[in-house]
Amino acid sequence: MIVARNLSKSFNEIKAVDDVNFCIKKGEVVALLGPNGAGKTTLMRLLTGYLTPDGGETSVYGMNIAENRVASLGKIGYVPENAPLYPEMTVFEYLHFAAALRGLRKDDLLINLAEAASQMKLAGVLNQRIETLSKGFRHRTAVAGALIHKPRILILDEPTEGLDPNQKYEMRAFIRRYGEKNIVIVSTHIMEEVENVASRILL
Repeated sequence: MIVARNLSKSFNEIKAVDDVNFCIKKGEVVALLGPNGAGKTTLMRLLTGYLTPDGGETSVYGMNIAENRVASLGKIGYVPENAPLYPEMTVFEYLHFAAALRGLRKDDLLINLAEAASQMKLAGVLNQRIETLSKGFRHRTAVAGALIHKPRILILDEPTEGLDPNQKYEMRAFIRRYGEKNIVIVSTHIMEEVENVASRILL
């Protein structure tokens, strides 16, 4: 479960997030829907601890992020729009690096790496350098990196931006499957996306 209580965030005179409240439970795929500039990305950065709120708090499975940062963020996987990657690494090296950052031990690391690569259909490009990949495969690599520790909450910013129709279909199918046993939060301004994946909408 992830709970936001009275979350607010301003940048100088701009109030990006204003007293937001919600509760999301296991088994839900929730779409953050709104036009560009509505505060969706700021809200996700608050939920993932990238930003500190001016007011309010976020809790993850009963743990306040501000008070239990490492433990609570260990349950979250986050893929921002245009997620930064290391172009000189191979896909395998990047996923290994992501797993090591999460503190996975050797056996768990290799098992989780194989599973994340399988979920994102990366087997054919594991030994390719990221700089040689298409935009679609780069995006899948970023998502696989976020999945490496099997997060109970997956937060995706514009998850199908720049993907071709087949890749969009596969990504949406994955989101629905992952959301059956976990929590998925998707930020989008595309109604087709909402209709395809979401069980709830936060407008």
